[in-house]
Amino acid sequence: MNLIDLINKKHINPSVPDFQVGDTVRVDVKIREGKRERIQAFEGIVTARKGGSVSETFTVRKKSGNVGINRVFPVNSPLIDKITVVKKGKVRRAKLNFLKKFTGTFRIKERN
Repeated sequence: MNLIDLINKKHINPSVPDFQVGDTVRVDVKIREGKRERIQAFEGIVTARKGGSVSETFTVRKKSGNVGINRVFPVNSPLIDKITVVKKGKVRRAKLNFLKKFTGTFRIKERN
């Protein structure tokens, strides 16, 4: 192993569950408001995973009211408290970018 791999290995979060594109996840994010810190849940469908090792990110899309919200999270961020897989989805795409244009409700088949 070279020096960069050793440094990256220290920063990888071992408590990240196994999830893929199409899964519905709940991401508990630490939010700092002044001196106080609280945890806020962001629940939605994983539409993309990108990168690898320390720099890996994933995009979660949810509908809030009538507006769709995309949020990109680094997998190994210290601001993420925990990631919970709510439902496993079965999709045939690596990235679900077509959901950005989709306005209605959409259904994703469940994986065993």
